[in-house]
Amino acid sequence: MAAAGGLGVLQGCSVRLATAYFARLGQGMVTDGSGPRMSSVSWRHCWTSSNAGVGLRRTYGTEAKGEEELRVRYLEEENKGIVVLGINRSSAKNALSKNLIKMLSKAVDTLKSDKKVRTVIVRSEVPGVFCAGADLKERTQMNLKEVGSFVSKSRALMNEMGGTQRLPRAIGMALAKEMIFSARVLDGQEAKSIGLISHVLEQNEMGDAAYRKALALAREFLPQGPVAMRVAKLAINQGMEVDLVTGLAIEEACYAQTIPTKDRLEGLLAFKEKRPPRYKGE
Repeated sequence: MAAAGGLGVLQGCSVRLATAYFARLGQGMVTDGSGPRMSSVSWRHCWTSSNAGVGLRRTYGTEAKGEEELRVRYLEEENKGIVVLGINRSSAKNALSKNLIKMLSKAVDTLKSDKKVRTVIVRSEVPGVFCAGADLKERTQMNLKEVGSFVSKSRALMNEMGGTQRLPRAIGMALAKEMIFSARVLDGQEAKSIGLISHVLEQNEMGDAAYRKALALAREFLPQGPVAMRVAKLAINQGMEVDLVTGLAIEEACYAQTIPTKDRLEGLLAFKEKRPPRYKGE
C-alpha cells in the first residue's frame, strides 16, 4: 500500500513541534516523536527529538554537503520487518528541501516494493526537533513553476497534506478554523486533548521515549496478518471520506479480498489448533 499521511494538517496550523505522518507501507507505518520535555506518538501525527539509533543497513545521502540527510535502518531479530527512516538534516532543523523530498520518495518507493517490510517508523535524528516544515530559504529561490512541482511531489509522498481539508475532518470545522486563522501554537497535551495525537509521554534520559513507544506499537503490528492489515487500512481511509452506508460497502468489498487468501485459512487453522498463526501475506 502507498503511504498515507502527511505534514500538512498540523503544519498548516503552525503547531510548534512539526508533525510527522502515520501510514502503512505494505502493512504499517508509525511515526514517533517528542518535544524537549515530553514525547508524543500519534496514529496520525507526532513529534520527535529522539536520536538513538539501531544498526544501519542502508543510507541515502544528501547531494549537497555529504551529510546523511536520510538514514534507512532495517531492524533485526524480534524487530525484523520494521524499518526506521531517520531524518537527519540538522543544519535546517529537518526542513523539507527538494533533495530531502527526493530521498524520501526514493526510500518509500523501495520499501513499498519490499514484501518483507511490515512497518515503517519515521523519526528525527536531530535532538529537539522533528521537522521545521518546508525549507523556506530554498523556497524563496524557486520560481512559481518550481514551487508547484515541489508541492505536488510533497503531496505525492505525504497525501494527508492539506490542512484546510483534513484538519476539519479530524477535529471539527469550528476548532479547525480557530487554529488556522490564529496560527496557534500547541503543546503535546493540547494536541492530545483535541484529538490530533494519540499518546503523550514523559521524556526519558535518552531523549527517545517517543521512538520507544513507536517501536512498541510497531511490534504489536508484526504478528498480524499482512493481507488483513492492508485491506483494513484501505477500508478505513476510503470509508472516512464517504457516508456510512458507502463505507460499509467498501468494508464488505475489502473483506471479500481476504476470502480466497491463504492467510485467512491459516488464521482459522491456527485458531482451531490453539497456536499463533504463521501469516505469509498470501
